[in-house]
Amino acid sequence: MSFINHYKNTKTQFGWVSIIIHWLVVLPIIGLYFLGDYMMGLTYYDSFYTLAPKIHEAVGILILFIMLFRVFWKMKNVSPQPPASSPKIVNLASKVAHLGMYAFIFVILIAGLLISFAGGQGLEIFDWFTIPGPSEFFENQATLAGDVHRLAALALMGLIALHALAALKHHFVDKDNILNNMLGIKEKQ
Repeated sequence: MSFINHYKNTKTQFGWVSIIIHWLVVLPIIGLYFLGDYMMGLTYYDSFYTLAPKIHEAVGILILFIMLFRVFWKMKNVSPQPPASSPKIVNLASKVAHLGMYAFIFVILIAGLLISFAGGQGLEIFDWFTIPGPSEFFENQATLAGDVHRLAALALMGLIALHALAALKHHFVDKDNILNNMLGIKEKQ
């Protein structure tokens, strides 16, 4: 085994940029899910009551920027091909799941912005800058966007769990290189 040494994808291996982007998105998203769940139980008198949403929003905005770059990078790069041994239905399910994860991420991010901008509030990002808030787009914006945000986050967590289980199946059952590929490990030929 050796580590990959290219930054762009090839037909058989993800490059470092794709690998880093993958982990810069997945780990914070999982963390944000649990932070969001924790925030729902906070009361006004909890010391984390005002800080938790600020962290949640700021990291969400950073994920939005990373995801926009990720889509751009994906359009400009080849994607590694699935193993020849994978059935077509498995490859199709994989594509649908990946598209679903992208869709849910963007739905969550847009709904999160709608929650944060409700009432014309601005969105402060780690005291670095503030994104000015537009006026509300529709009645009960925070409530409706909050419901969409929460339900899409639950669906995304389900897809992430399936994605992780599929990666483990590929590694331990199929004994192919899919998991190593996303970890940046290149199998010696």
